[in-house]
Amino acid sequence: MSIITIEKKILEKNEDLAKLNREIFHQKNILTLDLLSSPGSGKTTLLEKTLEILKGKIHPAVIEGDVQTDHDAQRIAEHQIPVVQIITRGGCHLDARLIQDALNKLPLDEIQLLFIENVGNLVCPAEFDLGETEKVVILSATEGDDKPLKYPLAFHKATTCILNKTDLLPYVEFSVDTFRKNALKINPALTLFECSAKTGDGIEAWTDWLTHKIKNG
Repeated sequence: MSIITIEKKILEKNEDLAKLNREIFHQKNILTLDLLSSPGSGKTTLLEKTLEILKGKIHPAVIEGDVQTDHDAQRIAEHQIPVVQIITRGGCHLDARLIQDALNKLPLDEIQLLFIENVGNLVCPAEFDLGETEKVVILSATEGDDKPLKYPLAFHKATTCILNKTDLLPYVEFSVDTFRKNALKINPALTLFECSAKTGDGIEAWTDWLTHKIKNG
């Protein structure tokens, strides 16, 4: 007798849709980044700073995922780029079908870089492939340097990790060395960035990396 759990069926269906999304991104040559973080990491502020620096250099778009409200999408729309809001109404993550629906509302032929700002959660979003090129995990200096050990799947699935709110390091108990050690213990191949979305310090290393990846495929 064979038993297939509902969870497995859901993930398998999601994988099929993610493959279709990935084919679209490949055909359109769009670098697609799934941004993962806990609530309050400064993810949207970091995204805004990134868009400011990339303005006039890269053609970006954003898919915003939130449990409720379109507040973040309104913030991103002020940067005059294409943005689609997905409200999950209690759902703790985005899935490939939701992304597929959102793609129908974006001018894909005009986009080089697509940010998917996932729902604030480091558990469920890590399990779901959206068809993205890479996952980027973001945490802040206020969250604790042991975060990679507490949420290993997110750091294992990510290719890149950004430590945000470094301007607060003098005021919190956070060891950058310990954080880096823990993150690389989970995923030795992680590319690490340290920055402050508030002050802008370190942001250009991140945006230079993005520009290089887009121009060099």
